[in-house]
Formats: sequence, structure tokens, C-alpha cells
Amino acid sequence: MNKEISQDEERLDVVFHALSNRTRRSLLKQMQDGPMMVTELAQNYDMSLNAVSKHLIVLEKAGLIDRSIDGRNHSCQLQSGPLADADMWIEQYRTFWEENLDQFAAYVENLNNVEKK
Repeated sequence: MNKEISQDEERLDVVFHALSNRTRRSLLKQMQDGPMMVTELAQNYDMSLNAVSKHLIVLEKAGLIDRSIDGRNHSCQLQSGPLADADMWIEQYRTFWEENLDQFAAYVENLNNVEKK
């Protein structure tokens, strides 16, 4: 394994860690249509405002959201850059998996044809 990890790889680690939690993915989904107040985001969860805020901090550190503060009001907005980076990384493997699944489907089809004979 390569001991030298690039900054891009480290950023992807942080993004995928943030995305690995269903609450955080749900929070991101709520922000798809625009910025939301933290209190609005928290209303949909059976957890404390502090717990929701901790999830938002993870998303913020991953660059997936920006938080703006106006007095006591905290607003969060989805940032697409890290999601685009993760999508590009996943896309590298899409062709590999599609080709393997096509080969597997052909193999299964061949087995079915042999069994019918």
C-alpha cells in the first residue's frame, strides 16, 4: 500500500466518512433546495439540537456544507464540490463493475440455456 497519501485522497476519506452516516445524508438532502436554519434541520430528528449540530460539524469539516452565522441564527447550505469529487472517484469504477456485471449476466444466461437443454 502506498504510504504517501495525497491531499485529494485525504479529502475523499473525510467526505466518504461524512456520507457514511444516514443522518448526515438526510441532512444534506434537506438542504438540496437551498439554505436552512439549523433549528429547521433539527426539527425532523428525534435528537437534541446539540446532536444535530455535531452531525453538521462533520459535514462542514468535509466541505459538504457552509455554515453562516448571524447572531444566534445559524444557516447551512449544501456545497456541491466535494460531492462532485466523490462522484468522479466512483465513476472510475462504474465501467469496471458494469462490464463485470454484463459478463456475469451472460454467464447466468448461458447456464440457464444449458439447464433447459
